[in-house]
Amino acid sequence: MLNGIHLTLLIGPLAVPLPAPPPLTEALQSVQVNSQRQRTGFQLTFNVGKTSLIQNVLQPAGLLDPMVTRVVIIVTFRGIPQVIADGVVTRHEVSPSNEAGQSTLTLTGEDLSVLMDVIEMRLPYPALPDAGKLVAILAKYAAFGIVPLVIPPPVDVPKSPTSAIESQTSTDLAYIRSLAARCGYTFYVEPGPLPLQNIAYFGPDIRLPVPQPALSVNSDWATNVESLSFSLDGLSKKVTIITILDPVTRKIPIPIPLPNIDILKPPLGARLTPPAKIRFSDDMANLPPDEAAKRAFGLLRQGADAVSGSGSLNVIRYGHILRARQLVGVRGAGLTYDGMYYVESVTHNIKRGEYKQSFSLSRDGVVSQTPVVMP
Repeated sequence: MLNGIHLTLLIGPLAVPLPAPPPLTEALQSVQVNSQRQRTGFQLTFNVGKTSLIQNVLQPAGLLDPMVTRVVIIVTFRGIPQVIADGVVTRHEVSPSNEAGQSTLTLTGEDLSVLMDVIEMRLPYPALPDAGKLVAILAKYAAFGIVPLVIPPPVDVPKSPTSAIESQTSTDLAYIRSLAARCGYTFYVEPGPLPLQNIAYFGPDIRLPVPQPALSVNSDWATNVESLSFSLDGLSKKVTIITILDPVTRKIPIPIPLPNIDILKPPLGARLTPPAKIRFSDDMANLPPDEAAKRAFGLLRQGADAVSGSGSLNVIRYGHILRARQLVGVRGAGLTYDGMYYVESVTHNIKRGEYKQSFSLSRDGVVSQTPVVMP
């Protein structure tokens, strides 16, 4: 149906999950997918009975076991399929009940980045820049349909192997996130755009300028959300002061304040909230110039968003599937809180005959920069 919602579930081995058999889809009770900045999690709940295929065949055969079962969730809305989750089952829970038809099996899992967090590695990377390390690490996961999208840091100078050799002493995921934290980048695995495809993104948290359909509240017949509220935190922003040594004697410390503004994320609010805290960054003075510049750039990009919002909506009335890590407009909340926001997280709650979403938004200031929110 063009204006309806169709759910497609692929489940099976890590390499090639297959369409779920009819007994499995008929037993599916609810689907929940939570998409955040750095991870996506999912939860599937099935009804199981004494004679069900799940309890008598699939579970005993190990076809739903954690860490070997892959799940792909595709939602087709108004004729357009969208992959909202692609990950690995990490645990399952069985809840038997004395009441007929109330026993359930719940599968919980995370996106494919969980596969990068199971084996600790001991690998040296001589004379490799950060971008080269990322490509070498992510190449191991190409068999799972993971395509790397790596944006080199602005300061990415490899160390000479005669002076130092940087080594990995943790899991791939922990090491990648440590590299991202040093230069103020982010890393996540985004499902899609096609089934069994994933994009491993390493780069700045850039807010795409193409917004999603606006969220309307307090607008009579035009209201398309069930609830929406906002808050302003006056203690969220801070000024970080780094200390460098003078270039002549290398003995006199010089403090340099870093503003709480990210140059790669244009402000979404017309009136920015001033910083209320001051903190000092340690161990910056003794770092090499290239490493100190990388750390300073990372601190500069850790801008805090003082305005946060949360709410819920019905997808049918909204007319669109709200996605995380993108922009969305808000109208009807008043002059202070109308305007564009960044979607921090989205939780999909899907049941038979119902598709609802809860979401959280963020912004760096109040008052909209545009007189009209589009679309």
